[in-house]
Amino acid sequence: MAVSHSSASSSTFLPSKSLAQQPRLAPARPRSLSVVAVHAADKPSKQAAAALSAAAPPAKTAENAVGGKWSVDSWRGKKALQLPEYPDKAELESVLKTLEDFPPIVFAGEARSLEERLAEAATGNAFLLQGGDCAESFKEFNANNIRDTFRILLQMGVVLMFGGQMPVIKVGRMAGQFAKPRSEPLEEKNGVKLPSYRGDNVNGDAFEEKSRIPDPQRMIRAYCQSAATLNLLRAFATGGYAAMQRVTQYRELAHRVDEALGFMTAAGLTVDHPIMQTTEFWTSHECLLLPYEQALTRMDSTSGLYYDCSAHMLWAGERTRQLDGAHVEFLRGVANPLGIKVACFSLFYSELNQIYFI
Repeated sequence: MAVSHSSASSSTFLPSKSLAQQPRLAPARPRSLSVVAVHAADKPSKQAAAALSAAAPPAKTAENAVGGKWSVDSWRGKKALQLPEYPDKAELESVLKTLEDFPPIVFAGEARSLEERLAEAATGNAFLLQGGDCAESFKEFNANNIRDTFRILLQMGVVLMFGGQMPVIKVGRMAGQFAKPRSEPLEEKNGVKLPSYRGDNVNGDAFEEKSRIPDPQRMIRAYCQSAATLNLLRAFATGGYAAMQRVTQYRELAHRVDEALGFMTAAGLTVDHPIMQTTEFWTSHECLLLPYEQALTRMDSTSGLYYDCSAHMLWAGERTRQLDGAHVEFLRGVANPLGIKVACFSLFYSELNQIYFI
């Protein structure tokens, strides 16, 4: 299971906080910071723009990197990397139309709630824990695997919360993490070349010609599996499985956590108390397969903003974060909390600043 947190190696830019530096009884709090929440669909405010400009002046080419009015399909006018070539265009359009008519997997209000929690992490008052499989598969889809991933994240969350003395934001890399970026479009074995495996929502992993042909119907199955996974996660998060008394499995800290829980029980916060029974849990995945993401994008009736309702949080990958690329174009118009994958510190302040102003 891949796990990321609020450190430099994470796909989000939230300051990390060392647990070892946190006093047990009187944890030091950072001085008050001003947080300016900016939706991806909104233009930067003067206050936020000034703050970023002070940190790193934008490059002269930033204003020309992306322009024009945004729409859910404006990404199609940009260079799109890592997208499969579907041989049957008519079938592709039919599948996308079906997905457009399907209910959203997540709701805009949930994404806004996550945004508020992440603002706390940005000021050092919360800790982001993000984890899950590198890529989900159709073969390994079952309730036990979902439960095990959820339980591990809960266990880690309890230890981090106890050690850091601050709330932990739990975001699963699941319920939609199917597509895989590839370094090469073709894979070769024994002199035979076939299209690379791009994730179960695109093609099959068997090294066979038929299996490697991109199949639009796989997006329907990915949608159904994502919806079923999130449905089970909601049940786990609110149905008592997430009760604090049931997730203290780490040996080194378990006895100390149990002591704290014993005190809370004596104070009246028993396992039956609602606050002890439930937890907040969000989903995330890389925004890679743009036709699928577009088909699940909806306008929120309360705010008028567009949300990609395939997940609460999305991120641009290392191979698809080009300033003038299709993926950045799509993400600039949705109001979900967004992340950017950074490898080997290759993304510097100047480039971050350019992405902010897009």
